[in-house]
Amino acid sequence: MYKEVKKFKIKSSFTFTPDQNLEEVCNAPDNGNGVFLVFAVEGETKELIMIGSTGTVQNDGTLKSKSGGLYDKIVNGQQFAKTGRKYTWPTQMKKEDIAQLDVFWYETFNAKTSIIPTFLEAQLLQNFLTENGRLPRWNVAF
Repeated sequence: MYKEVKKFKIKSSFTFTPDQNLEEVCNAPDNGNGVFLVFAVEGETKELIMIGSTGTVQNDGTLKSKSGGLYDKIVNGQQFAKTGRKYTWPTQMKKEDIAQLDVFWYETFNAKTSIIPTFLEAQLLQNFLTENGRLPRWNVAF
């Protein structure tokens, strides 16, 4: 399922626990656009619980990017409430008894690569839906 993201050269990951500051541990670029995958970690088991993206391609082939790129989307993007993930993720993790998140991000649109972030997000979500009959539990809709 994740073969779609293996080809990207600009990528990384970070670990997040509810007692950490998401702004401090997030290592995603503030000028990069692409997709991110969030896994809940329970011992040796990882469950994909969310797929997200940032950046849209315009009619002329250029990328329209919100200020802050992947970093801002991960840290300040709204989820579970009308407030940023830096606040809602720790609360939701405690509610669901999730000790750790592993977040993997991939820059999909830059000078060398031009994969539309929302296209790849949709492809990953479709593969998950096909395999599991539902979306990841933190993805409300698509």
